[in-house]
Amino acid sequence: MFGFFESEETKRLKSHITNLGALAKIDGHLDPTEMNYIVSIGQKHGIKAEEVRHLVSNVANIEPQLPANDSDRFDQIYDLVEMMLADGIVDENEMDFCINMAARLGFKKTIVGVLVRKISMGVKDGLSRANIKRDAQSFLNY
Repeated sequence: MFGFFESEETKRLKSHITNLGALAKIDGHLDPTEMNYIVSIGQKHGIKAEEVRHLVSNVANIEPQLPANDSDRFDQIYDLVEMMLADGIVDENEMDFCINMAARLGFKKTIVGVLVRKISMGVKDGLSRANIKRDAQSFLNY
């Protein structure tokens, strides 16, 4: 559970970490590459590696906090897709999870599959997050 006195930003970030952890575990195992990626996201935002590992180990016990704005929603789904690609194997369950999370994050159900695949292809092609985001905005009305 998140602490009572944590800021909304901290709660949102911890929720994002748990979403990443759930994605990493959806194929039945947590690959070290995936865990390292989740830890790096946490550390980039000031969360210690031990706390990230604790959050990931307790993903079923934490209520997700959804982002409040479109830019954060895109960044979260981007990180989820990048996580899906981290171990070099795209499991169908991982793809379904990303698509379902995109819908839960508030993206229109009619375009979530296209969004996830567009991010996936952009990451594979080596495009920057900013370029992928700009391309996605051209067909998204979030």
